[in-house]
Amino acid sequence: MQSSLVLTVLGSDRAGLVKSLAEAVTAHQGNWQESRMVHLAGQFAGLAHVTLPQEHVANLKQALQALQNDGLQILVTDSEVAAPRNITPLTLELLGHDRPGIIHDITRQLAALNVNIEELESEQRAAPMSSELMFYAHLKLGLPDGVTADDVQGAFEAMPDPLTVDLSFS
Repeated sequence: MQSSLVLTVLGSDRAGLVKSLAEAVTAHQGNWQESRMVHLAGQFAGLAHVTLPQEHVANLKQALQALQNDGLQILVTDSEVAAPRNITPLTLELLGHDRPGIIHDITRQLAALNVNIEELESEQRAAPMSSELMFYAHLKLGLPDGVTADDVQGAFEAMPDPLTVDLSFS
């Protein structure tokens, strides 16, 4: 029987870090299904979904424990493959004046609509003409039944400091 695991990895970034994880997974007959990994402010943060035979799970966990001795934090979570949900995918790009609390305001608007944030990337960008810091975010969302892209766009445009919204269905 196959087991499905999600690995959450945090630590100081360095060359060969992902290779070490991949070697541990492969050595225990694991298959790397998907991942999201990023270097941010000198740190590495990663999520990986792996599957492997149930009888190899304990040995993989032991191998990952050894990697923690090298300064990584690794959380292993049993995962179930989720049944398809009745959602509409939506990709959203936001641009606006940067300010404290902007992520809170964005997530509050989405939660009020019961929208699921599946991916969120954000950064500060310099405005082309003024070099003023602007907030930019790229989100992948799951819209529940009854919520439309127009509802999402309207929520952001109605904010006290409205955000420019670019929507695309994916």
